[in-house]
Amino acid sequence: MQESIERYKLEKLVEELKKKEGRGTELVSLYIPAGRPISDVLNTLYYEYSTASNIKDRVTRHHVLDALATIINRLKLFRETPPNGLIVFAGYVAGDVPGREKMEVHLIEPPQKLNVWLYRCDSRFYTEILEEMIRVKEVYGLIVIERDEAAIAILRGKSLEVVDELTAGVPGKHRSGGQSARRFERIIEQLVHEFYKRVGEHANKIFLPLKDELRGIIIGGPGFSKKEFAEGDYLHYELRQKILGLFDVGYGGVSGLYELLEKSKDLIKDVQFMKEREAVNQFLYHLARDTGLAVYGEAEVREALQLNAVEKLLLSEDLEKIRVRAKCTSCKHEFEATLHSESEVAQLKCPKCGGEVEIIENRSVVEELAELAEKTGAEVVLVSTQSAEGKEFFKTFGGIGAILRYRLQR
Repeated sequence: MQESIERYKLEKLVEELKKKEGRGTELVSLYIPAGRPISDVLNTLYYEYSTASNIKDRVTRHHVLDALATIINRLKLFRETPPNGLIVFAGYVAGDVPGREKMEVHLIEPPQKLNVWLYRCDSRFYTEILEEMIRVKEVYGLIVIERDEAAIAILRGKSLEVVDELTAGVPGKHRSGGQSARRFERIIEQLVHEFYKRVGEHANKIFLPLKDELRGIIIGGPGFSKKEFAEGDYLHYELRQKILGLFDVGYGGVSGLYELLEKSKDLIKDVQFMKEREAVNQFLYHLARDTGLAVYGEAEVREALQLNAVEKLLLSEDLEKIRVRAKCTSCKHEFEATLHSESEVAQLKCPKCGGEVEIIENRSVVEELAELAEKTGAEVVLVSTQSAEGKEFFKTFGGIGAILRYRLQR
């Protein structure tokens, strides 16, 4: 659970970093590989500092020097580089009003061992290496095929991407008998063969570049088409070796892909996409049957967590709510509140006297509820909006729900 929350936090941070811009080439991105001595890094940064002193633009020079000095001071606190290396982003980020740039510093221990050194000063933060590290590497290939229609998709983590849809003008079976019927059947078989060949070429082009990440290929379809395709010489031999199973589905095309996912769920149950779908469908099952074992809404879920009644906590990744703990500077009243944006945080007033407040703690609701769940041993499922179930969960239930261990007494 902790791993999925950490990945979520990193993904959100990367999204934010990608939006940030500098006034000029003054945002510093620093990637320090595992095992690199901190003293070597500091020596390099001292050199960059002396070089930056020659920047002609006064404001850019000041900003770059300030960013480098900030990084140097932070790195002096480290005796050695963390086991996986270290990533630093620092610089004055442009605000809505020119001249109100704000210094930001982000120190990140990467989720995997970092093997590259990079120092870059640009108008944006260089996040590409970090993005690649948190990208889900394991993928599955899905093919739904019948004699005149096919769909090819990639299942990666929490997303199903339909990459290709193909159709063929293969006519139906000829009804009349005789020699002409046999000739017509041969023509149909040749057309089907050509279509399978075309589907295979498209699948090879899609899956071969991913072969090191590809955990398997699942093929589905109505009738004998899937078997004819899988056993024929249509897929590259390296891809044929990765076929995990063939499944009967009632539909062709994109509709068949979702049925294929359901039929093959035991093969791919560890994929995040399937975990999300299963959790949301379980949640909807309890709601539809009014079992009393499903609740939604922040207040109801928070109460259930505090009563140690939650078995599984569902949180939408699109949930942007913020939980703050604040103290009034006038009457000293302390309180907690859930807000929808940072602008609401800035405008927050004391509910007792209407005075100005000091923010003691500011966290996303996702992180805060996930931490509550961890303390009570509840499983946390982060639900993306890349599936139909995930979209419905966010839109209809506000992105906060729970499956309970027992019914709550009201």
